[in-house]
Amino acid sequence: MGEQVSDGGRKTAKAARTAAAAGPASAKKAAPARKTPAKKATAKKSAAKKAAAKKAAATKAVTEKAAPARKPAAKKASAKKASGKKAAPAKSSAALKKAPAPRKQVVAPKKATASVPAAPAKTVAAHPQGESRTALVRRARRINRELAEVYPYAHPELDFENPFQLVVATVLSAQTTDLRVNQTTPALFAKYPAPEDLAAADPEEVEEILRPTGFFRAKTKSVIGLSKALVEQFGGEVPGRLEDLVKLPGVGRKTAFVVLGNAFGRPGITVDTHFQRLVRRWKWTDETDPDKIEAAVGALFPKSDWTDLSHHVIWHGRRICHARKPACGACPIAPLCPAYGEGETDPEKAKKLLKYEKAGQPGQRLKPPQAYLDAGGRPAPPLGAG
Repeated sequence: MGEQVSDGGRKTAKAARTAAAAGPASAKKAAPARKTPAKKATAKKSAAKKAAAKKAAATKAVTEKAAPARKPAAKKASAKKASGKKAAPAKSSAALKKAPAPRKQVVAPKKATASVPAAPAKTVAAHPQGESRTALVRRARRINRELAEVYPYAHPELDFENPFQLVVATVLSAQTTDLRVNQTTPALFAKYPAPEDLAAADPEEVEEILRPTGFFRAKTKSVIGLSKALVEQFGGEVPGRLEDLVKLPGVGRKTAFVVLGNAFGRPGITVDTHFQRLVRRWKWTDETDPDKIEAAVGALFPKSDWTDLSHHVIWHGRRICHARKPACGACPIAPLCPAYGEGETDPEKAKKLLKYEKAGQPGQRLKPPQAYLDAGGRPAPPLGAG
């Protein structure tokens, strides 16, 4: 134990001497060893300062970057507001676009139903809806050509020998048949052959003669009045101008055109009930006013065709294309007619609906033209004949 202590003591003393011999050099070397913790602390502080500075710089950079980021956000918000303002018209326009939907559901079917009244159920021929003007003119003229072949002997169905008799007979034909007028006028013209005679006639006597034609009092007033006008204004002669004829009592455009076309050879369209019915069935016009019908149909044909066209259409209306039940199955122009199928389409049943010479029956004139008789037509019997 003692030896160990003495040895240790010797070693410690020896170390002390060595350190003393080393002197200042060793002291200098030792000093840095003691200063190292201080330097470390300083370095730590400086590193901390640098880290804080970097952190501050990073924070600043982030703040600076964040500031522009907020500006777009503000712009985005303002854009949203602007889009909100713009969106309002979009919604209203969308509402406007959606609004017609219920209208289509409610209104459109009614219009469609009104424009084609029961046509699909009855019509066999194609409906000329959307037909061009050129196609309409061609179809109308073809119908007239076909009717001219069916009725080559067509003529005015009132008996007359001069313009005076024709104008009186035409006035009397209102609200009655031409046959009834033809059966009545022989007695009238036998007693009053000239305008001067009828102008001075006793109204009661004239009424008695005209009684079978219906509305005889009004018709008596008209024929006596127009006779007086002819005597006083035109020297007892029937004028050959439209503007003069329509001034006569009881004479309208229809009567005037009958007289002009058949007594003077001047073209005119006679728009009677048969003519009105057929041109609407054929879709030549949708007009209902006689003057407008005259203008619309007249525009489809050359003026030279007007008088014969009137005869063809009226004859067809009286013989085949009747008001209540047309004989569609016996109609020669069925392929051209948009209203085909409104009447009887069975050929055998349709033949039973034909009238006058088409059914082997007498016509309406007591004294028809020779061409009519040559074509197989039969004259009508006089009034009172069985």
